[in-house]
Amino acid sequence: MRSTTRQRILEESRHLFNRRGYGDTTLAEIAAAVGIAEGNLWYHFRTKGALVAALEEELRDAVRERRRVSRSGASASDDYVEALLFAAGQKWAYRFLLRDYLQFPKVRRPLQSDPDMAADFEMMRGSLERMKKEGLFRRDLPLDLDVLSRSLWIVSRYWTDYLQEQEGLDEISWSEQQRGFEQQFAVLLPYLTASARRSIESAFLRISGELVERGIA
Repeated sequence: MRSTTRQRILEESRHLFNRRGYGDTTLAEIAAAVGIAEGNLWYHFRTKGALVAALEEELRDAVRERRRVSRSGASASDDYVEALLFAAGQKWAYRFLLRDYLQFPKVRRPLQSDPDMAADFEMMRGSLERMKKEGLFRRDLPLDLDVLSRSLWIVSRYWTDYLQEQEGLDEISWSEQQRGFEQQFAVLLPYLTASARRSIESAFLRISGELVERGIA
């Protein structure tokens, strides 16, 4: 299906905001990237702030849809890995929303105290609770699920910032994404039994392989 002009504007603005930064991207540059006159862009979005609001809602829709179609019959290992892969992909695809929020004029900070993001976090925490109930965590180590959930969330949230700020990357490849998952696993795996570690690692290889085959990763 051919993209509409509005969809193309949103896609190109997201790419430019991510690569160049919100403050350094102009409406004229977005229009040029789409291949339309700036006046045509104004017909759809009068300001960059309007683009931010639309892209934020686009992200919210993706998060809500993911929760809606989440497989209730998935194993605890698959549930956790799928939540991890989804969150990492969305945070990278819309990274400017989290990185440049102070530059948005008269626009509230996206995702701050947001019920959609909170629900997504609780969904990931629920995966850990299932893992605990199914006996995947070691009994000889003290475990605070709240602390572990927050630690894993923080690693996921700031991995893309690290890639940009410390390694100077503008675009991410699957190998860099995999390194981010390794950081998460470094936090999680010590708490798991040997069989649970094998289950998580197997789920990651299988699900990430499926994403590569589908052209998503």
